[in-house]
Amino acid sequence: MARVPVAARNRMTALRKTRKARTTGKAAKAGRTLTLTPQPHPLARACGLVAVVLLGAWLGLLIVGNVRVPVGPMDTTMTLRPSLTGGTKINVSPLGALHLDSHVAPVRLDVNVDQLDPARSQALVDHPERLSGLQDEVTRDVEHGTLDLALRSCVAVVTGATALGLAVYRRTRPALAAGGLALTLLTASGATAYATWNPKSVLEPRFSGLLSSAPSLVGNARSIVSEFDVYQKELARLVTNVTKLYDVTSTLPAYRPDPTTIRVLHVSDIHLNPASWKIIGSLVQQYDVNVIVDSGDTMDHGTAAENGFLDPIPDLGAPYVWVRGNHDSTLTQRYLQGLKNVHVLDEGRAVTVAGVRFAGIGDPQFTPDRSTVPGGDAANELAGLRLASALRDQKAAGTPVDIAVAHEPAAARRTDGEVPLVLAGHIHHEDMEVMKYGTRLRVEGSTGGSGLRAVEGKHPDPIEASILYLDRDTRRLQAWDEIRLGGLGLTTAEVSRHLVQENQPGATPSPLPPSPSPGTSPGPAP
Repeated sequence: MARVPVAARNRMTALRKTRKARTTGKAAKAGRTLTLTPQPHPLARACGLVAVVLLGAWLGLLIVGNVRVPVGPMDTTMTLRPSLTGGTKINVSPLGALHLDSHVAPVRLDVNVDQLDPARSQALVDHPERLSGLQDEVTRDVEHGTLDLALRSCVAVVTGATALGLAVYRRTRPALAAGGLALTLLTASGATAYATWNPKSVLEPRFSGLLSSAPSLVGNARSIVSEFDVYQKELARLVTNVTKLYDVTSTLPAYRPDPTTIRVLHVSDIHLNPASWKIIGSLVQQYDVNVIVDSGDTMDHGTAAENGFLDPIPDLGAPYVWVRGNHDSTLTQRYLQGLKNVHVLDEGRAVTVAGVRFAGIGDPQFTPDRSTVPGGDAANELAGLRLASALRDQKAAGTPVDIAVAHEPAAARRTDGEVPLVLAGHIHHEDMEVMKYGTRLRVEGSTGGSGLRAVEGKHPDPIEASILYLDRDTRRLQAWDEIRLGGLGLTTAEVSRHLVQENQPGATPSPLPPSPSPGTSPGPAP
């Protein structure tokens, strides 16, 4: 038997030792790995995957899961949102929202009414016969939008869950598993919504915001079921009412003006805002206004160069009663006196317009440079005393005044006890009070949103006006609507209705106390 050389034998021994050392090192390393990094429990892995799926799907819906859909005359945005109760929420900013129990699923359908398309809205106003097919058109638009939303939502949840899974696990397989599970969950939610879909939920909506008055428009669920054709027409009208402030406010339940009620539009402090004329013209048409009363500061500097700003007044659609403010000059007053359908009141002059007798006095001061005149309040109080004297003269002549008008509230307060209602402006925010001797003082805000001064403060000043409802027989105030529109650059609207105290449920009318005799001080109210 041949002997192996010593050198070769040593090399073989060293090779065996090296292999053994490597094997032992790997085993030791593997042992350390198993000891320091134990594998997570299967339940924990499943919970983590579900969390990744839900968060990723929600982020996907939030970022890309919405569609812009034209629905009838409206431009809307439809989105799906996670929800414990499901249902549908229709946001009609700034009027409020409708909530429908349309389905039970872990997703809610949100429909945001972004704006009304002017062309489509005007077509409905100009061609009322199109309202008969509006509901079918809306139904088709919603179906198309929902299908588009479903496809986009599938892409959104799968993409979101897959991307988040890839970021968390840094491996392709669990990321794809997250995307697949997200698609499965969305499909199951859609199937649940389809199985629980309740088309009759539109019969019993929940309203919030200004739309909380809508049930008085469409009636209760029982009458809707029995007269579904009527309900279809009213539902279409509710959609189109967003374009009309009057139609919205006419649904308020507290007071329903009689068709013969006299409607007075009170505006003030326009301050050269050209947008005011369009707003006033729209309110005249929508509220069927009988007469407009402007309590002054229509101009800003009272120069002759500004007079052309007043030219739209004769075309506003109603007679215009005006008193001079402290930013209106005598040049302004003379120019208005030459315009058709304008009635300028000064020094207690009285005039009957639309069945209502008005008397007023102009502001005794002219301060276009916004300077402070010593004794300014005293000058206005003196003007108010002259107006009160003219009111007593009118009453003695058998032609009592229904509404007095002044620019400064300081002047208007001096008519307390001489007239049922006095209107003023000047302070750029609205107010209503019953004074000591029974006269109601209505101070209007700025219908021009303070004009050039709209952005002097932190927020733009709102545009404000009021509709005053007068009984045609007594010419006493019955109720009033305060209209407040968002200022420069804003697109909000608020309408609130108020009843005079004697018209509250259960109250009895209280006539105005008799006015004091000339030269005497008013006595206490009874």
